[in-house]
Amino acid sequence: MPRPPAPPRRSLDGLVLAPVADQAPGQVGTRTRFTYHEKDGEIWAEYAGGDVVRGHLVGTREGDRLDFRYVQLKHDGTTSSGHCVSAVVELPDGRVRLEENWEWESQTGSGTSVVEQLTEHTP
Repeated sequence: MPRPPAPPRRSLDGLVLAPVADQAPGQVGTRTRFTYHEKDGEIWAEYAGGDVVRGHLVGTREGDRLDFRYVQLKHDGTTSSGHCVSAVVELPDGRVRLEENWEWESQTGSGTSVVEQLTEHTP
């Protein structure tokens, strides 16, 4: 018996996501907002908020796996960059969560984080 076709994956295009917890000082935190774009397997986003004045990420999506590089400018005038691999998860309420494994390339450090889709009802 053939398997049913996989459901279409949820596009990230136009979604706004935010971390669910603060990271270390000088990094993204709950006040940071990521605006995602997606087209033909490419993903990119702009982000700002908290200690970050401006940030950009760019990479690819294969299924529910994102692989991207990021670069950011902080309020103290320093820049930093790194690499991240994320899993796209659909939450029971229909919102999107990204479960991230990241590593700085411009400095030491690595870790995990979670960002979730904001809605007009999100505080």
